[in-house]
Amino acid sequence: MVPRYTRPEMAAIWAPENRYRIWFEIEALAAEGMAMVGAIPAEAARNIREKGDAYVAKIGPADVERIDEIERETRHDVIAFLTWLAEGIGPDSRFVHLGMTSSDVLDTCLSVQLTQAADLLLADIDAVLAALKSRALEHKYTVTIGRSHGIHAEPTTFGLKLAGHYAEFARNRARLVAARAEIAVAALSGPVGTFAQIDPRVEEYVAGRLGLAIEPVSTQVIPRDRHAAFFSTLAVIASGIERLSTEVRHLQRSEVREAEEFFHAGQKGSSSMPHKRNPVLSENLAGLARIVRSAVVPALENVTLWHERDISHSSVERVIAPDATLALDFALMRLAGMMQRLLVYPDRMKANLESLGGVVHSGNVLLALAKSGISREDAYKIAQRCAMETWTRLGTPEGRDFRANLDADPDVVGRVPAAELDAAMNPATHLHAIDTIFDRVFGPSAG
Repeated sequence: MVPRYTRPEMAAIWAPENRYRIWFEIEALAAEGMAMVGAIPAEAARNIREKGDAYVAKIGPADVERIDEIERETRHDVIAFLTWLAEGIGPDSRFVHLGMTSSDVLDTCLSVQLTQAADLLLADIDAVLAALKSRALEHKYTVTIGRSHGIHAEPTTFGLKLAGHYAEFARNRARLVAARAEIAVAALSGPVGTFAQIDPRVEEYVAGRLGLAIEPVSTQVIPRDRHAAFFSTLAVIASGIERLSTEVRHLQRSEVREAEEFFHAGQKGSSSMPHKRNPVLSENLAGLARIVRSAVVPALENVTLWHERDISHSSVERVIAPDATLALDFALMRLAGMMQRLLVYPDRMKANLESLGGVVHSGNVLLALAKSGISREDAYKIAQRCAMETWTRLGTPEGRDFRANLDADPDVVGRVPAAELDAAMNPATHLHAIDTIFDRVFGPSAG
C-alpha cells in the first residue's frame, strides 16, 4: 500500500524486521523443542536462543540489506536469512533449521503475521462499533424517512439505521474472530509433511509457544483454504464499510442533506468551486473496499497447489496479505472517525419526510381503510388513488396533500373517523417497536 493509506501499527507487522524476528523465533523455538526430544544438545539450543536474541533484537535496515544481498546470490530468501543468522550465532548455527523445510518457517510466520493483523483489525472494529452505538443511541428517536429503491417509503429513525450497521459490524467481528482461529496454525513437518526428519513433538512445542494450533495435515504447506477463508472475511467486512459509506454519501447529496461528513476549518472541497462540501471520506472508503475485495479471487485460486507443494501462492500472498490488511485497517479507523464526527440534521430529515405531502403514510391509511370494512383490494385502490393525486399535482395550484385528498374522497368520507386518519398519519406509529429492536441489538441495559 502507498503511505497515504498506511497506519504505522499495521505497517510494522509487514515490515521485514518483524518478519525476520518471527523467523528467528520459530527457529529458536524449534531448536528448544529439538533439545527437549534429544535431537540436538541443550547447550546448543541455549546458545541459539541467547546469541540469536541479542543479534536479532537490533536488526535494522543495514541487516535487511545484508540479507537481501545474500539472497541476490542464493536466490532463496530463507537460506539468505539463515546465512545472516549464522554470522551472529556462530558454530551452533549448524543446529538451526535441522530437519525443517522453508515452508515450515514461511507458513508459520505468515500465520503469526495474519493473527497479529487480525488482532489489530478486531480493535479497529471495536472502534467502529463504539462510534455506531453512541450515535445510534443519540438518534434513537430521530425520525427520518426510510427509502426503498431510493424512493421515500415509510418513517424510521436515524438511530435505527445506525443500529442495523452496528449489528452488521458485530457479525463481522464474530466472523473475523473465527477467521483468526482458522488461520492461527503452525506447521513444522519437514519436506512433504511426513515428519521424516523432525519429531512431531517439536511442532507441538513451537505451536504452543506461539499461541497457534497445529495443522493436522500440512503436506509441506498449510492448506490455503484457511487463507481463502481469512481474506474472504476481510472482503465481507470491507463490503460492510462500503454499505455504510454509501448511505452517508447519499444523505450528503445536496437534494437530501440529512447528514454530512464533518468539514474541518480550512478544508477545501474543490479547486474551482468554493462552496463545495464533498463526501470525500465515504468515497475514499468505497474505493478502499474494492482493494480489499480484490484479494478474494487470488486467495481462492491459491487453494489449488500442485501435489504437496508449489510456490504459485507465494507471490500472491506477498502482495495481498499486506495490501488487504493495511487497506482494511486504514478504512476501519477512517470509518470510526467519520461516524464519531458525522453531522446530523434532524430538521432536514423532518422536512424531507414531509416533502411529499404525507403520501409516506399510505400504508397505515390502507390498513385503516381495511379495518373500516373495505376489502384490502379496494382499500389499496383508494389509498393509491389519493396518493397519486398528491404525487403528481403537489406543488401546482390545484395540488393538495394526501390528507386533503383523503378528506375529499367519497369512498373515505364517513367511513374512517378523522381521529383514525390522524393516527394513521402520525410518524410516531412507526416507532412503537424501536425499544424492542434496540434491546435486541444493544441489550436492555443500553437504554
